[in-house]
Amino acid sequence: MFTGIIEAVGEVRSTRSIEGGGREISVTLPKGWAPATKNGDSIAVQGICLTVVRISGGEAVFQAVRETVNRTTLGNWNTGTKVNLERSLPADGRFGGHIVVGHIDATTPVRSVESTGTGREIVFAMPAELIPLIVEKGSVAIDGISLTVAKAADDVFSVAIIPETLARTTFGSLKSGDRVNLEADLIARYVRKAVETMGLPKGRIDVDFLKKHGFA
Repeated sequence: MFTGIIEAVGEVRSTRSIEGGGREISVTLPKGWAPATKNGDSIAVQGICLTVVRISGGEAVFQAVRETVNRTTLGNWNTGTKVNLERSLPADGRFGGHIVVGHIDATTPVRSVESTGTGREIVFAMPAELIPLIVEKGSVAIDGISLTVAKAADDVFSVAIIPETLARTTFGSLKSGDRVNLEADLIARYVRKAVETMGLPKGRIDVDFLKKHGFA
């Protein structure tokens, strides 16, 4: 599990195709990470939960299956691509963001980037399948970063980025047209599933539904 608080920005050093439509990538690790990182460790790379298959010098090598390549931006990474890094949360670690599992729901393009004094407002296209899960003032992970949704509509949603986030993540170079990895809030995902299981079509909640289940 992760929290969406980015620890460092790494760089893709190499990427190649592997059997079955997957990819193998090598990513630079921050100073001091390599000695403490071992095979089997989980690291969120640009929001994607990946498993370390080996350590080579100051780099970690990961392998991603075809499903991961198809659902994320990983297949578009090249040598030199910058990626956000976060190690999995230890049992006694401090929880700083929100629950992030590193399972990407969709990729989506940046619609616009506007300066707001020292920060920026970034608008993203809203994937249709995630409309019920992304709400104003709710949490969302974008490229692994825990963020609060500023506004949400049927076709777009926006986030407000502070200078600290711009300086410590890949968001400082994000521009219109770039695609990002998007993970909806885990709790919202389970709530939607529960509501659908209770028989409400497409997750809509109305007065009749609330009365039927004892909420009104």
